[in-house]
Amino acid sequence: MIHPQAIVDPGARLGDNVHIGPFTIVGPDIEIGDGTWIGPHVVLRGPLRIGKNNKIYQFSSLGEAPQHVGYKGESTRLEIGDRNIIREYCTFNRGTVEGGGVTRLGNDNFIMAYCHLAHDCHVGNHTIFANCASLAGHVTVEDYAILGGFTLVHQFCRVGAHCITGIGAVAFKDVPPFVTATGNAAEPHGLNVRGLRRRHFPESSIEALRRAYKVLYRSKLTLNEAIEKLEEAAESFPEVNQFLSFIKASTRGIIR
Repeated sequence: MIHPQAIVDPGARLGDNVHIGPFTIVGPDIEIGDGTWIGPHVVLRGPLRIGKNNKIYQFSSLGEAPQHVGYKGESTRLEIGDRNIIREYCTFNRGTVEGGGVTRLGNDNFIMAYCHLAHDCHVGNHTIFANCASLAGHVTVEDYAILGGFTLVHQFCRVGAHCITGIGAVAFKDVPPFVTATGNAAEPHGLNVRGLRRRHFPESSIEALRRAYKVLYRSKLTLNEAIEKLEEAAESFPEVNQFLSFIKASTRGIIR
C-alpha cells in the first residue's frame, strides 16, 4: 500500500496494512505500526516510532531535528503511540540529550492542523489540540487535556489532566488539572465541569473539586495555607488528591 511516488528508505520497518501516500518521504530508522495511514506530502525522519492505526494527514513533518541551539546531531527520537489523528501541517520534533532524548505522544489523541510539539514534550492520552496549539520544549500535557486554538504553553510547564484552555491562552505557569484557563497570561476561570460530566465523573467528586477550587482561588489564602486546607479533602476524594498532588509537585508555579 505504498504509492509509487512515495520515497521509503529500505531501512524503514512497516507493519501490515500501512498506507503511504504520494510524495511522502519515509527515512531510515523509522518503525510504523499496523494499519497506520499516512497521506501525501508527509516527511518522516528518524529515529521515529509510530504505533498502530494512526492517521497522519498531508504536509506534516514528524521527527525532524529539535529547534534547540545546543543540539549537535545526537541520536534522539520521537515516539507516537496508537490511534492518533494528526491533521495537516503538524510539526513534532525529536528530543534532546539534555531533556532525556525523547519527545512522546501517547494514544488516542486528536491533534488538529498546524500544531507544534517541540523537543522533549510528553503528551498523554485522549488529549485534543485545536488548530495552532503549540508547546515549547519540555512541556508535559496530561490525559484528557483540551487545548483551545492558538494556545501557547511556555517551556517546562505542565498542563494537568481534564483541564481546558480557551482560544489564544498563553500559559507561563502550570495549569492544574480540572481547571478552565483563558487569557494572556492564562488565568483560572472555574472548573471544566462540562468536560468532567462528559467523562462521567460523579457529582460528589465534581462538588468536592468545586470546594477545592474555591479554597485555592477564592479564599484569599496563601498557596501554602490553601495546600494545608486541601490536605483534609484529599483524604476522601481521589480527584482532590490528584489536584493537590499536581500543585505540590509544581516547580514553575501554578496559574493564579
